[in-house]
Amino acid sequence: MVGYDPGVQSAPLSPEEAAFAGSAAGMVTRALISPFDVIKIRFQLQIERVSSKTPEGKYYGIFQATRRIHSEEGLSAFWKGHIPAQLLSICYGAVQFASFEFLTELVHEKTQYDSQTAGVHFVCGGLAACSATVVCQPLDTLRTRFAAQGEPKVYRNLRHAVSTMWRSEGTLTFYRGLSPTLMAVFPYAGLQFFFYNIFKKLLAPRPKAGNSGGNLKSLVCGSGAGMISKTITYPFDLFKKRLQVGGFEAARAHFGQVRSYRGLLDCMVQIAKEEGFRGFFKGLSPSLVKAALSTGFTFFWYEFFLNAMHNFKEKRGTNVITKDFNRR
Repeated sequence: MVGYDPGVQSAPLSPEEAAFAGSAAGMVTRALISPFDVIKIRFQLQIERVSSKTPEGKYYGIFQATRRIHSEEGLSAFWKGHIPAQLLSICYGAVQFASFEFLTELVHEKTQYDSQTAGVHFVCGGLAACSATVVCQPLDTLRTRFAAQGEPKVYRNLRHAVSTMWRSEGTLTFYRGLSPTLMAVFPYAGLQFFFYNIFKKLLAPRPKAGNSGGNLKSLVCGSGAGMISKTITYPFDLFKKRLQVGGFEAARAHFGQVRSYRGLLDCMVQIAKEEGFRGFFKGLSPSLVKAALSTGFTFFWYEFFLNAMHNFKEKRGTNVITKDFNRR
């Protein structure tokens, strides 16, 4: 089970183990869901209406966008910004899960609350995600810039992107969109852990000592939790993406209309006036597919790696005892 569980007889999870399992889960998941992320970002940044019935912009449907990106930019376009995205996923997964395990253990030791309740997981999951967001926000901004650029490319590679943004836009540009990100990430991540906790208890029996899971039920529970959480908090993700490409308008011109925003409130007002209520949910379809796969695989691989590490330590311990017995 994710989070500190006092009912498990085995030794508690160390921060290093949680960080390793979280980073490994993030790395594997990122490689699998990158194409959906690229399509989602393209939809989010498009000013024109996203509709297959009355197409106005460059992209108006998931399959149409997939075909157009592939024909214009090639298969590798679906992994644009993959290096900063991988760094983001590895860093984010490590900080988030290490913080979550630490916070749930702290709740058990310092308060009267049960560390395995859904409410505790909501609060600890939200705080853990905020910690990871502050640490990893520059990588998220870089990932968005790479995914948003078309051909010809503005940034040749990661080093070129960092140096160009640093010189032309300053240090704070790496933290563009941080306010809406923090506003969205606390409830989003909190709800992920909240619903995962509920679904796991409903669908899966309590795991045996040392068995964290990492099975099909983990994937299903995580997918359901991800879709519900994403739908509730989606507009803030869109605001973040619009703000992150501020100062990047020239590279976006051939995709369609371009807008500049003075801040979060101005971004919200302009979208509401020009694009209506539906504008807040542009790119929701590929985002839900991505959220289901991303959250499901993240929890699946996290529990898988935890279980693998436990089995490795248990096997190593058994071998040490056996060798010691044979010497005697």
